[in-house]
Amino acid sequence: MTTVAEVLRGKQSQTVYTISPTASVYDALVLMAEKGIGALLVMDGGHVVGIVTERDYARKIALMSRLSRETEVREIMTSAVMYVRPSQTSDECMALMTENRLRHLPVMENGQLLGMISIGDLVKGIISEQQFIIEQLEHYITGVRAA
Repeated sequence: MTTVAEVLRGKQSQTVYTISPTASVYDALVLMAEKGIGALLVMDGGHVVGIVTERDYARKIALMSRLSRETEVREIMTSAVMYVRPSQTSDECMALMTENRLRHLPVMENGQLLGMISIGDLVKGIISEQQFIIEQLEHYITGVRAA
């Protein structure tokens, strides 16, 4: 079973993009667009104080006719940030994400931010795991031994 630590190691980029709670929502959107990501951790004084996502923008700015240049991230961010530990499994993360309708989870240990995983990271890992199992079964069935 794959752990969060293994998922993090398999990511192409380990960078976690962050933003200040006093930054404008517009600045958050620009950063997400530039980096091709759907969420930013909101950091204040080295501490995670929230998370802001594209979903937050859609529901709390666009649908409420607010202006992204005039609204601070703190006004739309989710303050109760759920996170996982590196020792947790992909299955545990998938269950947490499904139950709470999340697409991003920070990875924390002893109050230290280690990374961020997305639903896409987990799906990629699960597909890779399943492909490996399929290949092993094919080798077993055909009698070919893996090198």
